[in-house]
Amino acid sequence: MIDVALLGIIRRWHLRDQVSLREIARRLGISRNTVRRYLRSEIIEPAYRNRRTPSALDQYAFKLSSWLKTEATKSRKQRRSLKQIHADLCSLGFEGSYDRVAAFARQWRLDQLDRVSSASKGTSMTANHMQLTPRLFNEPQSFLITNRTYTFILKCDYKKSLFQCSQFFNELVQL
Repeated sequence: MIDVALLGIIRRWHLRDQVSLREIARRLGISRNTVRRYLRSEIIEPAYRNRRTPSALDQYAFKLSSWLKTEATKSRKQRRSLKQIHADLCSLGFEGSYDRVAAFARQWRLDQLDRVSSASKGTSMTANHMQLTPRLFNEPQSFLITNRTYTFILKCDYKKSLFQCSQFFNELVQL
């Protein structure tokens, strides 16, 4: 595989130092056709395809995500640990390791956070130089979908009085 630094060396030797393709290939120990291909292409950085290999967890992903969703709604002491969830998956026939289940749960939690933060980004309201933005504050480990605590951050312009800002806030809360 060729990296960006090597690609820069190839181009510098050929364009600035006028070194032949054969000499560049000899110095670097790569094929002459590879040198020619990278000099002709307009690609700044070589791109390699990422292979998507099937995981042993793929057939259990829906079940695992539904379990994680139900566990997220429970209180911290009533939740099953990931080790218990892994044991339940093994009883269903899963032969993978605990690390794969933990990585899946970690990614699932990040996806839930992204979904919640993207939902809160689209709900900010502005009117007359005042902005009211709902923010979600949950425990870091619990991603409660049903029991949300909303706190509002009110940004007022200096021209507006605090009384006007509080009136605006009260009107929005009553909606």
